[in-house]
Amino acid sequence: MAAPSNLRPVTGSIPTGPGVYRFKDANGRVIYVGKAKNLRSRLSSYFAEPAALHPRTRSMVQAAADLDWTIVATEVEALALEYSWIKEFDPRFNVKYRDDKSYPFLAMTMADDYPRALVMRGQRRKGTRYFGPFSHAWAIRDTLDQLLRVFPVRTCSNGVFRTAKQTGRPCLLGYIDKCSAPCVDRVSAQEHREIADDLCTFMTGRTAPFIRARELQMEAAASDLDYERAARLRDDVRALTRAMERNTVVLAPGTDADVIAIHDDELEAAVQVFFVRDGRIRGRRGWVTEKVEDVDRAGLVSHFVQQVYGAADASDVPRDVLVQVMPRDASALTEWLTDLRGSSVTLRHPQRGDKAALLDTVAANAAETLMQHRLRRSSDLTSRSAALQDLQDQLGLSEPPLRIECIDISNLQGTSVVGSLVVFEDGLPKKSDYRRFSIKGNAATDDLSSVRDVVRRRFARAQAEAEAVDSQPEEGTNTAPGADSIQTSARPSAFSYRPGLLVVDGGQPQAAAAQQVMDELEIEGVAVVGLAKRLEEVWPAGVADPLILPRGSEALYLLQRVRDEAHRFAIAYHRQRRSRAMTTSALDDVAGLGPVRRAALLKHFGSVAKIRKASLDQIEEVPGVGPAGAAALHLALHPQGEATPTTTASAINTATGEIMDS
Repeated sequence: MAAPSNLRPVTGSIPTGPGVYRFKDANGRVIYVGKAKNLRSRLSSYFAEPAALHPRTRSMVQAAADLDWTIVATEVEALALEYSWIKEFDPRFNVKYRDDKSYPFLAMTMADDYPRALVMRGQRRKGTRYFGPFSHAWAIRDTLDQLLRVFPVRTCSNGVFRTAKQTGRPCLLGYIDKCSAPCVDRVSAQEHREIADDLCTFMTGRTAPFIRARELQMEAAASDLDYERAARLRDDVRALTRAMERNTVVLAPGTDADVIAIHDDELEAAVQVFFVRDGRIRGRRGWVTEKVEDVDRAGLVSHFVQQVYGAADASDVPRDVLVQVMPRDASALTEWLTDLRGSSVTLRHPQRGDKAALLDTVAANAAETLMQHRLRRSSDLTSRSAALQDLQDQLGLSEPPLRIECIDISNLQGTSVVGSLVVFEDGLPKKSDYRRFSIKGNAATDDLSSVRDVVRRRFARAQAEAEAVDSQPEEGTNTAPGADSIQTSARPSAFSYRPGLLVVDGGQPQAAAAQQVMDELEIEGVAVVGLAKRLEEVWPAGVADPLILPRGSEALYLLQRVRDEAHRFAIAYHRQRRSRAMTTSALDDVAGLGPVRRAALLKHFGSVAKIRKASLDQIEEVPGVGPAGAAALHLALHPQGEATPTTTASAINTATGEIMDS
């Protein structure tokens, strides 16, 4: 289905400057918001031939009924307007970064007359400063308990504070000096706010001045023989030090940076952020989001920066934002972040050094997050059952495909062609039934021939085993002497079980090639589909148009897992074959030189080059080679008539004669 004819505006009517555009559905709901440096160029790309559009983009355009745009002066203004509209309308085709969990923060309610320190989750509140996030709430409370010795801010609720103010008696923390007790006027509101400001300053990473100040006070108290106060200051220094030690030192002191890494596949993306303040990791966040729109990793970074920092306070924007790949609108993002922070912000991709190493660590955590997300999803019995039922409905099968087999072909420019067969039962891999195929001859000429070869070998083997079982004589029946009999084990092989669904990595041609072999072998009851990786289209054999499974559906997720596992298994076997082929050398072509002697020669000399430089006498010294083998090897490694400095022609002739005589 093409886009509505009344949706496409006249090309000449679209401005060429920067701006923000909105696609709306028939009910007037905004379904997509985008920005562009050149509105005419960007919007024209949406109305190209539908077949040329990415499926997700095509779905968005087909769902749209109206389009409008707003022009702005600069790309930075477009960035800000795009963010505000995404936040306001929550369009379903825009990428949305939503945490998979609610992280706890240490919050300071600076908008209150008497600021309060507490653990908070969820949506941020205006006038409250946040520090973190922390992985666990107990980690915040433990850290805060250490810091209250030095920064005794109030932590009580408003109800407890009012009660203490009315009765004139502080709470327990006030009695043990872990609260300055502004409720009973031990300190004024201004003095309490200064204590809260000092705690915020310490949490932002500027820790050295506080520790040094207390060390000087401790030394002065000791000089005045006020040992009790010196001991208290010593304990304060230890408390501050312990609070700092909970954060790993990764970069130089004074470094304030957010390190962002993304690991994605066709449908999902995992985001990891490490917050580094004063060179220490103060917190981290990680979540998985669906890729609703067609966007690469650079686009994901751009979306992430807008959505995360757009709702942040100026104090939450660091001096440096380190990313895996630079977004295309990096200059506009940098200017926008600078405006938010109120001072210079650098957006960059480190290439070497400690920051690049930390970025690699964050990227590894992002990959682990996505893997764990997949594992949790695959281990869920409800999700697996829903996926099998969905596959049955989408493909029109008579029953759920409890056994799914997938075939993948791997090669390098037509060399070392191999095939893989992986098996999933009840939505889980059954690795004991995995098989590998080495493809040679005419079957290795192209991808379709290789697919036919693997399918034929897999199902022909199953038919042969079935015929062998049928031809076995019944128990107690005598077999004539000399008659051929096929021995079969009591336990059927993996090929004996037919799959409910056969998946081929590829599109319509691959599915048709597999179905052709199935028809030749007269195998029925097995559905055949191809799964095209680029567009994630499902091609049932014999069907002209692909099947587009809903995004995020359990059925599509299961097919992807099966296909990716087959690809992994094929690649591993292909690398093994290729590595084995690369280890062949000139020694392989020498007649009479088997693997044992080749290994002995390589172990003795170290390389073929050194064997080529060796004399006949030196080669003969290798155990098991002898004069005849040495001469044959020498002739194979040197052009006719060429001899090493220590080898004479007569010696070669003599040795050659021994070979002829033998």
